[in-house]
Amino acid sequence: MANQVEPILITPLLDELKKERFVTIATVDYETGGPNVNAISWIFAKDEKTIFFAVDNRSRIVQNIQENNQVVLNVIVNESTYSISGEATLEAELMENVPLKLALVKINVLEVRDVMFYGSKIIVEPQYDKTYDQEAAMRLDRQVMDEMKRA
Repeated sequence: MANQVEPILITPLLDELKKERFVTIATVDYETGGPNVNAISWIFAKDEKTIFFAVDNRSRIVQNIQENNQVVLNVIVNESTYSISGEATLEAELMENVPLKLALVKINVLEVRDVMFYGSKIIVEPQYDKTYDQEAAMRLDRQVMDEMKRA
């Protein structure tokens, strides 16, 4: 059902955002003031109002959030597409116990909107493969997700 609006993460979103998945994030570009969209995968919903994600601490995402904390996550799940609006804060410039220089960002969820166009549903969710060492990727993913869960 399109155009539903909620103030919190609905149960299917909360459940799906407790694991790594393909998500896009829109921020306000700190130089141009225009939209900036990126794909991320290290994401974790702590509760109905709180989402954490990890990105390279030199990322434009981090720079953008430091200038303007308004963000929108776009996620495809539950046979639909959702837009999650919120305010982001940099929780840690450098995550501990992770070998990469990753920043930890917290989003305070303000609005969740079902933005799927009328009369349709998603039949296949986005999937991706890690193109580097699978064992190293799994180890890194565990380290990042464990740190976000502890936040």
